[in-house]
Amino acid sequence: MTSTPTKDRASPAPSSRTSVETAADAPTASIPTAYVSDKADDSSKLKTFLTILRKFIGVADIASVRFSLPAQLLEPTPNLEYWNYLDRPETFISIGDSKDALGRMLAVLRFWFTKDLKYVKGKPCKPYNSALGEFFRCNWEVQDSSPSLTDDAPKVSATGQVSTENKTVRISYITEQTSHHPPVSAFWVDCPVKGISARGFDQLSAKFTGTSVRVTPGAHNLGIFINIQQYDNEEYRLTHPAAQLAGMLRGSLSITVADTCYITCPKSRIKVILHYLEEGWLGKAQNRVLGVIFNYDPDNDSVTRIKDVSEKDVLARLEGCWQDQVRYTMKDSKAKLVSQESQLLIDLNPLWPLPKIIPPENQQLPNESRRFWRGVTEAILNKQYGQATKVKQELEESQREKAAARKDHGADYKPRFFTQTLVANGKPELSDEGRQALKRLQEGNYHLEEDMKTKA
Repeated sequence: MTSTPTKDRASPAPSSRTSVETAADAPTASIPTAYVSDKADDSSKLKTFLTILRKFIGVADIASVRFSLPAQLLEPTPNLEYWNYLDRPETFISIGDSKDALGRMLAVLRFWFTKDLKYVKGKPCKPYNSALGEFFRCNWEVQDSSPSLTDDAPKVSATGQVSTENKTVRISYITEQTSHHPPVSAFWVDCPVKGISARGFDQLSAKFTGTSVRVTPGAHNLGIFINIQQYDNEEYRLTHPAAQLAGMLRGSLSITVADTCYITCPKSRIKVILHYLEEGWLGKAQNRVLGVIFNYDPDNDSVTRIKDVSEKDVLARLEGCWQDQVRYTMKDSKAKLVSQESQLLIDLNPLWPLPKIIPPENQQLPNESRRFWRGVTEAILNKQYGQATKVKQELEESQREKAAARKDHGADYKPRFFTQTLVANGKPELSDEGRQALKRLQEGNYHLEEDMKTKA
């Protein structure tokens, strides 16, 4: 991506360089290999992985066990870097463009179907387990060019004073591992220029069935919460469906989804039900999704199935393949029926995950993901798996020693960038340091002071 002159930028900060750099003092643009690699996997690795997993048959949640895998089975990517929802950030910043509530919900859906593009274009993988207190931060810079879905509202900044049409916009992201038992991380996405933010807790629960792994949101993962400033902080909650990691016996991993999930906006009183369908009877994944957008009562939210939605409440329906194209049909207000003419919501075929802009190596702290796992990553990339496993075990042992020291002193762990380790409503709050770190990211300033208590 080329730089845009300062006068044309929508971002308040000068553009960072986005070409891949080797210098330690320059930010780098980076995409984890697994995001875009060939889906064909190493069958020998899968056989070894399957042998290890078989020890956990019957375990209710293998994700909470935190078992350690040999380095040769890991993707050389930190979990906090790998796990995020902004594979196509331009769909995220366009959510608040429409003046119409239905248009904004459709934009949320467009974002929804791009947030896991890494699984469509890349391969499932096992990144490093996150360490308590480990954190990751980055920026994205994208052109504000996603078309409006229901109206021709101009693309403007959150204040409405500056046009952002086809201009470069910066999105900033920070995530921190706030809990080790259970393993939970908090995240925050911020785009001040467009007045949109997102937050939540990430936690997975996984169970091995003997031939596949069923992955569900953990108890503290209540979804993604998106807020739009210019519409009185209008909030959307997006819940996650369960997924199945299959293909281990065939030697080629794949992800299938067969579940129902929901998107709700209490302020606009609009709800979406998405139903992901099972595999076809011959075993070939259909990857189909059906959905309905309808008016609902936030104080009496009892409808959980598409077939139970009253036709009088329907605003639009959608269907398609979540790995290909998804289309929607609007309700004709005069005929009081859903129009037969469908419109394209999203076509995933030409899309690929966009690179993150990573802080310069010499401005990363010791517990910042890239720097924390650097020794392991370098050894894996050089195929020195014995050395990688040794460094990995040393890091894990250091974490155990820190946990034991906190226990001896009766001290509870306190996150640096978020106010609490866990929050019952699923919505983390930034600490003062977290707000300052995001503000600096927006300015292209990567400097952070080392925490003298934790030396990180």
